[in-house]
Amino acid sequence: MTSRAAVLIVNSGSRTGQADFDEARRLLTDLGLPLLDAFAVQDPATIPGIVDEAIGRGARLVVLGGGDGTVSLVAPRLAGTEVVLGLLPTGTANDLARTLQLPTDLAGACEAVVNGKLVDVDLGRVGDDYFVNVASVGLSVGVTKALSPALKRRVGSLAYPVAAVQAYRRHTPFRARLEFPDGDHEPVDLEDLLQVAVANGRFYGGGNVAAPEAGIDEGHLDVYAIPRGTARQRWQVARHFVSGAFTERDHVLHLTTRAVRLITDPELPINVDGELSASTPVLFGQLRNGLKVMIPPGSDAAELDLPPAG
Repeated sequence: MTSRAAVLIVNSGSRTGQADFDEARRLLTDLGLPLLDAFAVQDPATIPGIVDEAIGRGARLVVLGGGDGTVSLVAPRLAGTEVVLGLLPTGTANDLARTLQLPTDLAGACEAVVNGKLVDVDLGRVGDDYFVNVASVGLSVGVTKALSPALKRRVGSLAYPVAAVQAYRRHTPFRARLEFPDGDHEPVDLEDLLQVAVANGRFYGGGNVAAPEAGIDEGHLDVYAIPRGTARQRWQVARHFVSGAFTERDHVLHLTTRAVRLITDPELPINVDGELSASTPVLFGQLRNGLKVMIPPGSDAAELDLPPAG
């Protein structure tokens, strides 16, 4: 990677971003990575413009410090291009970093950026936008609304279960219809639902697993729908939610597909990698091998390396 023109962008509004910025710049420079420029960004909304400008100036490696929301701002800019993402997990959940088996310490993450291996991973599509981890409707939207910056700073990743309890108390069940444009499944009508999720990656929501076999390079989306069910069934889901084994319960719908249209009654906002940036009805799809990223030499997160869809 030292042969690629690089730019460092750190979301200094994320949990440890401001403190990490100077250290990341020093570490990358000491590792021999020349930086075209470096930015500590207070307003995340400006990051896409900074990325566009850097690419226009010749940057071919974007070293990004932040969480999953920050990655979601940048991924559409890099989708389908030769520009590489180097990720420094300085956010709260860091679920993409978990999926890619990146080191949690800044020095290890910088080492992976400079001396790791280059792989390509899939990107999910939601309408005209992209996502890296999971897009969902239902309880997850309530969790996102309950996650205040103050709560994240105070308790870190524990903010997610705290917000989940608050969201559950306020949740109203909904209906959904799943349609499959590729014809790989028959349409499914569901009611009395807690959540429907479409997963491109493995982890989301601060370390929850989308499904036991979920990955980020296997060429399909994992879709699950959780009905409210009985108190016992809700306990079974809660008990196995972190591991993803809840998708194996008989009352939970779980399937894999390349594309699914989600229609809900009522229309609902969609949590896209932790941000409310879409709404139903919407078509989900996938851009196979859509994002190039640096990972540690020992990571097996992207070992399938399937060819692009024909």
